[in-house]
Amino acid sequence: RIREKAKSVLLFPHSAVQYDNFFSTFDTLFSTMDDPRAQALRKYRDALLRHREKEAAVRKNREEYAELEKKYNKSEDNLKALQNVGMLIGEVLRQLSEEHFIVKSSSGPRYIVGCRSKVEKAKLLPTTRVALDFNTHTIMRILPREVDPSVFNMMEKTNDVVSYSNV
Repeated sequence: RIREKAKSVLLFPHSAVQYDNFFSTFDTLFSTMDDPRAQALRKYRDALLRHREKEAAVRKNREEYAELEKKYNKSEDNLKALQNVGMLIGEVLRQLSEEHFIVKSSSGPRYIVGCRSKVEKAKLLPTTRVALDFNTHTIMRILPREVDPSVFNMMEKTNDVVSYSNV
């Protein structure tokens, strides 16, 4: 009966619990025997346990590698941003197609430009300030508003019709 159970567990392992149950049963039955099968099973158990430990270590190393790769890519992007030549400031006037926009540059002219893939195109609405690449005039990033919104809302609005008595 025990041999049948051992065969089913070894041939069709379903979980670590079955392995552990088998090996605890194995240790109690064959601990005193010097049977070659018992020795082979002991070696197999030891190799299986070493394999589990190595597998866990590899999984941990892969997770650490992924985290380090993310940090590396972020630092590379930051370095590239520092090394770039200055950028132009522009304002989105209109979206022509999914990839192309009309942008008015701070220096005056209007350009039909593309957009960098990392920029969210849904946020590129008319009057949005953007940074343009100096050479290609590609939209590189979205900039914050030029005017502080709290100050902008405090501006006094005047009526169109002003009489002499109101002054």
